[in-house]
Amino acid sequence: MNRLTTSVAQSNARYGVRCNAIMMGYMDTPMAVSGIASATGRPTAEVRAERDARVPLGGKMGDGWDTAYAALFLASDEAKFISGAILPVDGGMGVRIG
Repeated sequence: MNRLTTSVAQSNARYGVRCNAIMMGYMDTPMAVSGIASATGRPTAEVRAERDARVPLGGKMGDGWDTAYAALFLASDEAKFISGAILPVDGGMGVRIG
């Protein structure tokens, strides 16, 4: 997906078309948390706490609004000079080492 984003951005820039992608990290959604809890037979609270603990920024997973705000920015006029970007919305998980 990352390579597709940069390829589309590069080949369509001359037409004024921008293409960017959002790389989401752990998100606190019913499908993610409850689905994992159900599939593993563990309590939802335990799964949520385990996932929260892995996120460096604030020790909490993101939510749908975090992704929506990133998408809104990339679609706005404020991002008119941004194309080919892969924007991590992951609470700092992508910069962790080890």
